Amino acid sequence: MHAYRTHSCADLNATHVGQTARLSGWVHRVRDHGGVLFIDLRDHYGVTQVLCDPDSPVFAEVEKVRSEWCIRIDGEVKARDESLVNTKIPTGEIEVYIRDLEVLGAASELPLMVFGEQEYPEETRLAYRYLDLRREKMQRNMTMRSDVVSSIRRRMWDIGFREYQTPIITASSPEGARDFLVPSRLHPGKFYALPQAPQQFKQLLMVSGFDKYFQIAPCFRDEDPRADRSPTDFYQLDMEMSFVTQQDVFDTIQPVLRGVFEEFGGGRKVDQDWAQISYKDAALWYGTDKPDLRNPIKMQVVSEHFAGSGFAIFAKLLEQEGTEVRAIPAPTGGSRAFCDRMDKFARAEGLPGMGYIFWRDGENGLEGAGPLAKNIGPERTEAIREQLGLGAGDAAFFLGGKPAAFERVAGKARVHIGDELGLTETDRFAFAWIVDFPIYEQDEESGKIDFEHNPFSMPQGGMEALEGDPLSVLGYQYDLACNGYELVSGAIRNHKPEIMFKAFEIAGYDESEVRKRFGGMVNAFQYGAPPHGGCAAGIDRIVMLLADEMNIREVMLFPMNQRAEDLMMDAPSEPTSDQLMELGLRVIPLDD
Repeated sequence: MHAYRTHSCADLNATHVGQTARLSGWVHRVRDHGGVLFIDLRDHYGVTQVLCDPDSPVFAEVEKVRSEWCIRIDGEVKARDESLVNTKIPTGEIEVYIRDLEVLGAASELPLMVFGEQEYPEETRLAYRYLDLRREKMQRNMTMRSDVVSSIRRRMWDIGFREYQTPIITASSPEGARDFLVPSRLHPGKFYALPQAPQQFKQLLMVSGFDKYFQIAPCFRDEDPRADRSPTDFYQLDMEMSFVTQQDVFDTIQPVLRGVFEEFGGGRKVDQDWAQISYKDAALWYGTDKPDLRNPIKMQVVSEHFAGSGFAIFAKLLEQEGTEVRAIPAPTGGSRAFCDRMDKFARAEGLPGMGYIFWRDGENGLEGAGPLAKNIGPERTEAIREQLGLGAGDAAFFLGGKPAAFERVAGKARVHIGDELGLTETDRFAFAWIVDFPIYEQDEESGKIDFEHNPFSMPQGGMEALEGDPLSVLGYQYDLACNGYELVSGAIRNHKPEIMFKAFEIAGYDESEVRKRFGGMVNAFQYGAPPHGGCAAGIDRIVMLLADEMNIREVMLFPMNQRAEDLMMDAPSEPTSDQLMELGLRVIPLDD
């Protein structure tokens, strides 16, 4: 017999009745039923009920075990009484009568319980992550994560990609976040960096002629934490292809991701046709470049109905250059109580309020109600209703000003309205490609032009596009949004040195600076670089959506806390004086 087990805790069933089995696992819970001790024994695969009564030669030892002790038992497989069969677990037809017991690892008093669904502070869960990971939900999430990664790899190989590993210790490269720097012992005063992404290396692979690359790549960014973002490291499906257009990339990655969501989505609907929405339209319609399309609400510009109207606030606002008024339709939201709740929501977001109109049946047909309707009159109110396609029992909310100042709140209000009114589908994965990102932005105060998005994207129109207004230049850059999250980001790359130099020159970087910062890639592009493009999909966010979790730390094995600390391993920690001396470094304390 094997030293620890003949079966897992999910294997035994009615066909094993009468056999002797050896099981090893953790004591999930202990129940004393009138002198008969029942133990739910758990391992990674499942749970088996084992029992012991005073006739067992090890009854006294079994009485001592407690929750989360790791034990081995030998015993006889017995059929449960028909009335006691548990159909919820694979081993529910049997139980094992304990004949022998070995304690493999006793457990001290537990800082958190594994059995049950009790909630514990995140700091406790992360400090004792090895216990937290024993919980059923966490075992399920991490198993799903492993299976998702395996599925992605298989699907990528099946469509002709090969996986290549790129360096972890490399040079600093701006990817939109802070680098983690690594001091060099052999080159005092110089630093390596952990890669924010394999961006430059995967492009160099295309120059090297490999044509189709992918990698489940670790990425390192010193970022401020958010619920959907790790503050230190994360994994992504990184891919790149040569001789492709933007549409080729979409057509390649879309079946892979759609298949993963169909495989692990638990029966939820997965969109088959993925819309392509311009960045400009996404901002207008949804107030964000990662819209949740499960919510059918689309915002619209209604400035013409308020210009010169009796509502002085909007009328005067629209006299200023660059301002507009947008409406957020709210089907079925036509009650004063709901409108008042939304006004309260706006105030909580830092706005003075949010104007509204709701429509109801009147003596002469549909009529608008609310302060705005009274101020602008019935004709303008009716024109707004017709534009928005609303009817009796519906409402609309209004925000005005420069779009950059109110888009974020408008987007949050749209989501809030959809949730409050039950308009958002909860059993669907809704995807959309966001395209036509602007390459440049202008600082309002200084007037300086800088990159708004990825500086390595090919501008639409090539060199000719860079000769005109920089703020009108769009890139072959794209994101994939799903249920309000950005899942994928990518681009067709700028592979021509002369276009790259010009693109950086507009943002204030001369050729020497570009060569200094990106010398390896720029040099490579002088030797026959092919057109190429690709994308990266966030593994952690994909699993977070599939597991129906709101926090990315629920699908990562050993995440940092909100302050980028590993409470379990006590990181970051202070280096020893010997380590600092070896690296030629000195730590200067910061004033509090």
